[in-house]
Amino acid sequence: MGNVIVDYKGVELSRDGNTILSNVNIHISVGEFVYLIGKVGSGKSTFLKSLYCEVPIDNGSAHILDYSLTDIKRKQIPFLRRKIGIVFQDFQLLIDRSAEKNLEFVLRATGWSNQELISERIREVLSQVGMQNKGYKMPHELSGGEQQRVVIARALLNSPEIILADEPTGNLDPETGTQIVKLLYEISQNGTTVIMSTHNYAIVQKFQGRILKCDHESMKEVVISH
Repeated sequence: MGNVIVDYKGVELSRDGNTILSNVNIHISVGEFVYLIGKVGSGKSTFLKSLYCEVPIDNGSAHILDYSLTDIKRKQIPFLRRKIGIVFQDFQLLIDRSAEKNLEFVLRATGWSNQELISERIREVLSQVGMQNKGYKMPHELSGGEQQRVVIARALLNSPEIILADEPTGNLDPETGTQIVKLLYEISQNGTTVIMSTHNYAIVQKFQGRILKCDHESMKEVVISH
């Protein structure tokens, strides 16, 4: 598949028996920065969840990285998910432990055991997101923007090939949201594919990327004039 990292052909996705998206024909390449736009309920989250096997592919062919999503075996799914970093709108940090301990929990859950390597990796990702001096803080001691930076650090832990960001600015003020998208954009500039759903058209105009619009059960590439 060369440079193509996501390849959907004639894909149909449904939830609870209702078709959400049909005849999706999309390919996304390494290092691309891709926006998913569209109204609430138009299929943005459904598409993102299909990429990590949370929503099954009903029809068509779908490949991500080296996996066929129509043929993937249950035991392969954790290995696929390790290659994908996920950034949620509502952070989903463990509130009973510090930022560093949140990151350590993920590393240990994904097979890291050497404490020295764990500490080094945590330092690296916190530094990458500008949080190198706040790892000791508990989530409630961090602002929304700081929590989202920790979430991005968490997504980066296992050096993913793709980051999926589902409305990452949804709970942030405009200035903080812009900083978070700038951070994701810089990550894509370093070769990691970023696919981000958003309602925020001002953000879409600030940072150039491909725009995929979900509307009336379809997904189409669109151009928004700057």
